[in-house]
Amino acid sequence: MMNLLAWLLRIVVFVILAVFASKNSQPIMLQYYLDQSIELPLSVALLIFFTLGTLITLLFARRSPRSSK
Repeated sequence: MMNLLAWLLRIVVFVILAVFASKNSQPIMLQYYLDQSIELPLSVALLIFFTLGTLITLLFARRSPRSSK
């Protein structure tokens, strides 16, 4: 039963994210240093930054605390 609920939740989240991505497909310009820039859809930029934030959080959450002497 829990497996079914987990899959239903995943499907609902996927549908919400798909609708969000389709509604936010207008291009944005990301400006870097030295006049470098890239144009990509808003939903892709949000996905990239959300994924990077999640990976950084997981990286620091898995580090074991060091004991101080």
